[in-house]
Amino acid sequence: MTSPPSDQTPGQQPGPGLRADAERNRCRILAAARRLYATEGLGVSMASVAREAGVGKATLGRRFATREELVNAVFADRMDAYADAVAEALADPDPWHGFISYLQAVCAMQAADRGFADVLTMSFPTAKALEARRAEAYERLLELITRAKDTGHLREDFTHQDVVILLIANAGVVTAAGEDAPDAWRRLVGHMLRSYAAPGAPIPPLPDAPRPTALYRAMVRLSQTGPGTA
Repeated sequence: MTSPPSDQTPGQQPGPGLRADAERNRCRILAAARRLYATEGLGVSMASVAREAGVGKATLGRRFATREELVNAVFADRMDAYADAVAEALADPDPWHGFISYLQAVCAMQAADRGFADVLTMSFPTAKALEARRAEAYERLLELITRAKDTGHLREDFTHQDVVILLIANAGVVTAAGEDAPDAWRRLVGHMLRSYAAPGAPIPPLPDAPRPTALYRAMVRLSQTGPGTA
């Protein structure tokens, strides 16, 4: 015997009021998850999301049975923006400039949202829509890399794996630096672009390094909380 529909009592048909309540709960859950993921990353528990949203765990489970379902719903628009960033880079008449702009844009997305920083360095096989957009972006990235190499400005030994390495490194910097040195990621990307460039390639100016006091605060915070909970 099956249980009653998610937002009904036994014998009751879903009416406009019930559907409206279900949609309000869904919106509250998504808003809460966005807030928590953005500031704390994907390590946030489903129970924490339910508390933040002001709903019970059962209500959360009815709306999103798994973490992957919730992540898929929360980050669908951001993954669209990620795919769009590759498309915009391919549209640039200068592929090398497009390549640089793409890396800067994606790393900025990571810096703006710790949850998305995690999403770009993790895989969610059951989140079909999310992974489909990632696959689409990946195919376009391969084309972008080829075009940038054809300009002679991107090193021939650069591979798509280097982008993944950069995103993992940037996610770590974003998490570790936190609000103490929020622009530290820009310095990392600046240095990495120099390592990717062939001799003589035009590169943007290197961003300023974080202030020593800012990095010291970040290091003190990490020593007190640990890197996984920064």
